[in-house]
Amino acid sequence: MKIGIIGAGNIGGNLTRRLTALGHDVSVANSRGPRTLTGLAEETGATPVRVEEAARGAEVVVVTVPVKAVPGLPSGLFDEAAEGVAVIDTGNYYPQQRDGRIAAIEDEDLTESRWTERQLGHPVIKAFNGTYAQDILDRGRPAGHPDRMALPVAGDDEAAKRKVRALIDELGFDTVDAGGLDDSWRQQPGTPVYGLRGGTDAVVKALSEASPQRPAEFRG
Repeated sequence: MKIGIIGAGNIGGNLTRRLTALGHDVSVANSRGPRTLTGLAEETGATPVRVEEAARGAEVVVVTVPVKAVPGLPSGLFDEAAEGVAVIDTGNYYPQQRDGRIAAIEDEDLTESRWTERQLGHPVIKAFNGTYAQDILDRGRPAGHPDRMALPVAGDDEAAKRKVRALIDELGFDTVDAGGLDDSWRQQPGTPVYGLRGGTDAVVKALSEASPQRPAEFRG
């Protein structure tokens, strides 16, 4: 599968490592340009590209940049992507720690991924946002393994969600359907499932126990 990754930080870098190891054709981009990705490309075999090129021909695109950086992504980012491209949003809104206050998220009471979707102009699937980056490398397990972790996945496009869930299964993790994008507050920072290293039952329970009230430390 052809996969584009925008953002080469901890999550983006480790997804690049795992997905290339699984045989996928991965293009990776960051804000500093392809020349800064030479080491990752040599390590993994991924193709370093400009952000504008990352989605070209891709069936899945992972957007893994700080929330505050999303509006600065190029317009028409997915114009040359494959038909039915699934866009994964791994982002988290950290107003006090990194992003500053984003009025639309807080005043309109939007989920972070709904706001991101509006900036991108394309439906997104929320996944990996509460996952430790190192776990992507180390914690994948075969289906049925007693220690296999589960990850919540939220989104409105059911076909795209199936594609993303299948890819996560290939990476060695179970998934739990966390509902539509307006339900994705259940996996935002400060919720019980955020950073949870649990199986399917534990993730289902944590999602059910989430509160729609954004914790004070995650409000601007």
